[in-house]
Amino acid sequence: MTRWLDEDEQRTWRNFLAATQLIDEALDRQLQRDAGMPHAYYMILVALSEAPERSMRMSELAARARSSQSRLSHAVARLEERGWVRRERCPADRRGNFAVLTDDGFATLATAAPGHVEEVRRSLFDALTPEQVRRLDEICSAVRNTLEG
Repeated sequence: MTRWLDEDEQRTWRNFLAATQLIDEALDRQLQRDAGMPHAYYMILVALSEAPERSMRMSELAARARSSQSRLSHAVARLEERGWVRRERCPADRRGNFAVLTDDGFATLATAAPGHVEEVRRSLFDALTPEQVRRLDEICSAVRNTLEG
């Protein structure tokens, strides 16, 4: 039996979808304009910048980026063309590859980060009170914990 959304849930669901899509579009627009890259590429660079030795197994990077292996491989190829990432074979597992953030990639990320953070503030946090930020964190954590199991 289908558990249909009531009026409040339907309104909340549609507001959630619209808000997340608008934020994602704003972040993508800002990064394309200011750094010449889509938001997805920025998130890959961030993940690598936070990894030990700025290196991560491709399969782990795909999981972290919430991307398929083939989509991530395509994105990493584009990042390699720009000189921001390089691939290295895994010495322990000849089938595995690592993505490694280059110095140029790190510098690009460092240049792009201030504008990105300002857009995150403008698109999300400036519209909220500190209490709403706390509640949003609780809500997002609950949803994430449920879906990630």
